[in-house]
Amino acid sequence: MARRDIQFAPKDQPLRDDVSELGALVGAMLREQGGIDLYERVETARRNAIRRREGHRIAAESLAEAMEGLSAADAAALTRAFSTYFQTVNLAERVHRIRRRRDYEREDLPQPDGLRDSLEKLQAAGISRDQIIQALDRVQFVPVFTAHPTESMRRSLLEKQQRMARLLVSRMDPDMTPREDRAARERIRMEITAAWQTEEHPSQRPSVADELEHVLFYFTDVLYRVIPPFYEAMEEALTAVWPEAELPERLPPLVRFGSWVGGDMDGNPNVNATTIRETLAEHRQLVLRAYQGELDALYRRLSQSLSRIGVTEALRMRLEQYQRDFPDVVDALPARHRSMPYRVMIRMMQARLAATATDGEAAYQSPSEFVDDIVCITDSLGENRGEHAGRFSVRRLYRRATTFGFHMAALDIRQDSEVHRQAIGEYLQDPEWMNRSPEERLERMRGLLEAGIDGETPAGETLDPTLDVFRAIGECRRRFGPEAIGTYIISMAQGPEDLVAVLLLARIAGLGDADGQVPLDIVPLLETVPDLENGPDILRQVFDEPLYASHLAARDAAQEVMVGYSDSNKESGIAASRWAVQKAQARIVAAAEAGRVQPRIFHGRGGSTSRGGGKVPQAVLAAPAGSVRGRLRVTEQGEVISAKYGLRSIAMRTLEQSVGSVLRASMPGQAVAASPEQSELMETLATASRSAFRELVYETPAFEDFFREATPIDVIQRMAMGSRPASRRSGQGIQDLRAIPWVFAWTQSRALLPGWYGLGAGLRAAREAHGEEALLTAARDWPFLRALLSDVEMVLAKSDMDIAARYMVLVDPARHGLFDRIREEHKATIEGLLSVKGRDELLEDDPVLARAIRLRNPYVDPMSILQVDLLRRWREGGREDDALLHALIASVNGIAQGLQNTG
Repeated sequence: MARRDIQFAPKDQPLRDDVSELGALVGAMLREQGGIDLYERVETARRNAIRRREGHRIAAESLAEAMEGLSAADAAALTRAFSTYFQTVNLAERVHRIRRRRDYEREDLPQPDGLRDSLEKLQAAGISRDQIIQALDRVQFVPVFTAHPTESMRRSLLEKQQRMARLLVSRMDPDMTPREDRAARERIRMEITAAWQTEEHPSQRPSVADELEHVLFYFTDVLYRVIPPFYEAMEEALTAVWPEAELPERLPPLVRFGSWVGGDMDGNPNVNATTIRETLAEHRQLVLRAYQGELDALYRRLSQSLSRIGVTEALRMRLEQYQRDFPDVVDALPARHRSMPYRVMIRMMQARLAATATDGEAAYQSPSEFVDDIVCITDSLGENRGEHAGRFSVRRLYRRATTFGFHMAALDIRQDSEVHRQAIGEYLQDPEWMNRSPEERLERMRGLLEAGIDGETPAGETLDPTLDVFRAIGECRRRFGPEAIGTYIISMAQGPEDLVAVLLLARIAGLGDADGQVPLDIVPLLETVPDLENGPDILRQVFDEPLYASHLAARDAAQEVMVGYSDSNKESGIAASRWAVQKAQARIVAAAEAGRVQPRIFHGRGGSTSRGGGKVPQAVLAAPAGSVRGRLRVTEQGEVISAKYGLRSIAMRTLEQSVGSVLRASMPGQAVAASPEQSELMETLATASRSAFRELVYETPAFEDFFREATPIDVIQRMAMGSRPASRRSGQGIQDLRAIPWVFAWTQSRALLPGWYGLGAGLRAAREAHGEEALLTAARDWPFLRALLSDVEMVLAKSDMDIAARYMVLVDPARHGLFDRIREEHKATIEGLLSVKGRDELLEDDPVLARAIRLRNPYVDPMSILQVDLLRRWREGGREDDALLHALIASVNGIAQGLQNTG
């Protein structure tokens, strides 16, 4: 049926066609696989949900009645049907992004926030091409993939989505014949049907190895493929903006990758020294296998004969050396290939890679040796008329080798500061160590480091595995190269002693360079608002520690600090959290500059807005002046990984937007600093917002019970979503709950409270204290406040208080007043935000997102109503009915896919 609430612009008609056709294929699959009853139940629910949105009371009642009392099996089938539709709509929208990208390229227009668009904006601002080239030496975008388990789709299903996307893209070809089009359509239906017959999410909690397999899919199947085209796009953008200028021979590395999977020990007993070793071994195996495959292709392509072309002296000498070192490789070559220099060279390189994979005698000692061999070939081709005879393909291998090395992605290590304290207490055999003051602990550790570590190391329950981790770091650096280990992150870092503790433990474990320095970048993670406020003082104190200052001097005088968005939001609400992070960045920069240290900020962003998610270009350009400095290191979590890196063209767009925004933010005059008046206004807004949030969440005695009744948190805590527990430390209070399940639960109930609550109170306070005009001007002109309001607006648009109200049947009537309070504040927040933005409706200036939300609502609403009924029956039965729990888990996954937000 036609949707009166959804409008498609002419440029988006192909999206409408794809959504319609994919919906028809899903419907046909449901009739075939689930039977006519399931199909009709889905269609009736969808039609009634649309009419309910249009204000039809009878349709709303019919929808509610149809969702009540379903058997667990029928409920699970219904939610799986809706979930299947979401997957196809999500895919259609991503493919449409690819279509729009092609439209821009076809018309030779810069895509907004792309590389060419960023360069043109910098050119218009008076930045020269030479300034850009110099700046590129400093630019680096480092997405760090984490194991946060809010998106745990099986690898086989991810691969099906890749194939469906390629089929949809192939149908854009205007020369495709009707027969070819029908064949592509049938293959799409096959993938949809096979996916229906595949269990969507594992029933067992995934192991670290499972999480690793999931995240490595994106490296091997997506990012490995798109890195060369990304650099080619940068070269094309530079040429388009400065057509007369000559390009540098080789652009510097602009992108690196990191991972936490297998190295994040914080609260996860399943991650340890063994997983660190096994993870990096798997990283190396996969990247070496990829290089071998690419060299095989180059071997077939580079058939040049010495009788037809010459080679450089460098290549000739390299071949002579290799023929002496590896005579068996030469003997194994067919005689007709021995006069083909590039083929000989490639087989030599493959022999060395094979030895590298097994740590053999002929192994490359470092990735740079492998890169040197690649450069040797590219230079020889370039000097011997090979520019159009294979050099392009060899340069692509060069880009991959300089990006991925022999480690694919650097593995970060993370541990809680409390674990370090316990380990050191055991080493000192001091049972009172944890109770001693930070100053006393720091003084004792300082003395140990100055005196040197000697003597036997005692055994300890925490000490032994902790030291094994540092030994594993040393082994992996030697075996896989120094680049294989990323940073060492300290969770809950509260003082300079926490950074010095890592130095001490590393020294005890024997982790040190020849000069005795610990080869680790030690990174404090500032998570709570007090930690964010105290972080700059911690840095100033630790910079004054001679031993730590010596450590920094050996690490290029650079100090990285990780700022967290999740815990500060759960503690203080979104406005206060974002402002605390913003201020912390500026103060970190000031502290580092005062200590003559280069500051680097690592953003611990989650997928949802309340955990720091949002549009990267907006966030980067809103950062405080001096905080970017050519570098953006940011976590990529949960469903964000799939949304940003699930398809190659989308991943390419992500890299272009990120690098473009980092380049812009790093150039002179591009950062917009807050005026003193704007800072005062934001201080007022954040303070009032924090007070309102804490008054509700932490100072209202009944709120915790209300939260546990009004959301499916009890289901989420039973889901096999990841390898670590849902709570950080022992305890059942909200303060002990991790941010992911906290946000996930509110998302499920459609209230999305962590993403907006408190902002309305903050806007009211700012208006009263500073005046309407000052607030409107700041919202319009200050990128930070503009980005905050934009992110909250998206959350409010996805929230639905009418649906959230249905969860009140699960809540003790004595606590219903809390929902009334939340609902009133929700309405007031929307009114306040629209007033500040001068709009009549949410997302009025983002019709694409508004359409995406409206497109999904008729499928999300029935699942929410169904979830309420399932929760009621499951709880009334003492939470012992496993069939109902299975259906509930299916509803949780379905709603998450529909909203495209989890934790």
